[in-house]
Amino acid sequence: MKKVLYILVAISTVFTACEDMLEKEPIHQLNASTFFSSENDLKIYSYSFYEDNLPSANDIARGDGTSDYAAINSPSTFLTGDWSSIDQSGWGVSNWSALRNINYFLENASEAPVSEDVLNHYIGLARYWRAVFYLDKVQTFGAVPWYENALDPDDPELNKARDSREFVMGKVLEDITFAATHMKETKDTYSSLVNRFTALAMKSRICLYEGTYRKYHAELGLSDANTWLREAASAAKELIDSDQYGLYNTGNPESDYRDLFVAEDLAGMPKIAREVILARVMNTESRVWHDLTWNFNSPTNGSRWSLIKQFVDTYLMRDGSRFTDKANYSEIEFYDEMKNRDYRLSQSIRTEGYYRADGTVAPPDFAVTLTGYHIKKWSLDDSWHDGQGQCTNSIPVIRYAEVLLNYAEAKAELGEFGSGEWNQTIKLLRDRAGVASAEPKEADSYLQSMFFPGISDKYLLEIRRERGIELCFEGLRYQDLMRWKKGDLLTSANMPWKGIYIPAKDVNYDLNGDGKPDVCIVDAKPSPTVSGVKYVILGTNIKLSEGDKGHLIWAWGVARNWSDKQYLRPVPQTAITLNPNLLPQNEGWE
Repeated sequence: MKKVLYILVAISTVFTACEDMLEKEPIHQLNASTFFSSENDLKIYSYSFYEDNLPSANDIARGDGTSDYAAINSPSTFLTGDWSSIDQSGWGVSNWSALRNINYFLENASEAPVSEDVLNHYIGLARYWRAVFYLDKVQTFGAVPWYENALDPDDPELNKARDSREFVMGKVLEDITFAATHMKETKDTYSSLVNRFTALAMKSRICLYEGTYRKYHAELGLSDANTWLREAASAAKELIDSDQYGLYNTGNPESDYRDLFVAEDLAGMPKIAREVILARVMNTESRVWHDLTWNFNSPTNGSRWSLIKQFVDTYLMRDGSRFTDKANYSEIEFYDEMKNRDYRLSQSIRTEGYYRADGTVAPPDFAVTLTGYHIKKWSLDDSWHDGQGQCTNSIPVIRYAEVLLNYAEAKAELGEFGSGEWNQTIKLLRDRAGVASAEPKEADSYLQSMFFPGISDKYLLEIRRERGIELCFEGLRYQDLMRWKKGDLLTSANMPWKGIYIPAKDVNYDLNGDGKPDVCIVDAKPSPTVSGVKYVILGTNIKLSEGDKGHLIWAWGVARNWSDKQYLRPVPQTAITLNPNLLPQNEGWE
């Protein structure tokens, strides 16, 4: 608790110091020899990196709203083709100020009279955040200008041309490698600070992204994908072999997974903190909260995020068999559909046996869910939070589970994945989830036909299945699709927003087996109504796939489309007007 407060005070301190200096002289003329006079000054300044660059709770938990496994109340204009309203952010002054802050520190930190190892730790921390900063820029725009100096407002370098993707990502690799080599290994009990192991985890994420992006985006003309994949595998393996982190597994598969996302005090939960490599910490005493329970349980506050049937079908049975191998699996009603599945499913969405903190039965709520697959992964059980923005469960930014998946995927992409790697990675995750973890005998035809028709490697398909399930709604899926060149999975043609199966209209259905009806699909609301039943009225936004029966289909009249130009965003016209050297525009956006 004290460390969280210290971080907040420290951030405030450094910003106050900068504001004081701004009243006297421009920040670029700040006297570094005075400001950086001790290790404590380096520490205080470095906290600003977290404030500038650490993703928010919403970035993480709601980041998969644009993905192949989620339906939302209104499709993104990026997919519906309304180009005039495409988000043009990401290149303004405010979007680059975090980089200037980092570069100023890197230019001046050596003024501090500290030992080489202390200095290298803080230099490594700054370079960690610069790598994270530039990863986001490359994911968004591709080629961008590389800056490693804190430029003045009139510096001609501000109008430089974009550097190549290869150059920028080469610099990113240098930065994250330095951090993963020189930072201290000390872990804090809140998992709130970056250390050398955090840098190794982030290196595995960055290198897996770039390696697979280069492999599947042949149009780049880059032939060094395997170099990046080996870097990813090496970084992940070094962290795994360190034995400093591990999966949270108490032997309770029905609750262990969800515990990771509702834990409120990581310092008091060392077993969970052992898996959470980096977290955004919430704290009531400091009035640092998020509103995710409200978002995921309100019909108006959030986007009514819901999983879709095609993805839910990928969850295995607990005996390790495929749900999609069942006869007529597509027409099994919700209550039976949820039986004996991977425990992560019932910990990610509302199913039988879910109660709120006051003992109230809580089936999928069709005032909120669009498909019947009502997400609960980030929600606290106390319904008081349904209308409040004061949740204090910590938000994992990087988990050990992701490192296992990064390692597994990199090795599979290199053609070096076998029984040993399976036992080190996928088996551990399925054991925690209560799923029999025998290796696959053949490639899963459902995964091939529905998601990845170009993949025949049985292991790689299982790794992608596991990545989707384990990291569901943790803000990584969109970039996974981008690096796999699977933007087509975002389209309504390939992935309609399909919900639960409804055998007939005008019938009351009990979704959680408590003997009380929960939902009825109708053309018009009846009179009288049945207490406790939510009536879903068919119409412009929602229909049944077969007219009087079938799967709920949300936003059926709105076409979501994809073209290759959308793998990158356009450079904003405002930025080009200020600096024509940023041209040529990204391909297809001219």
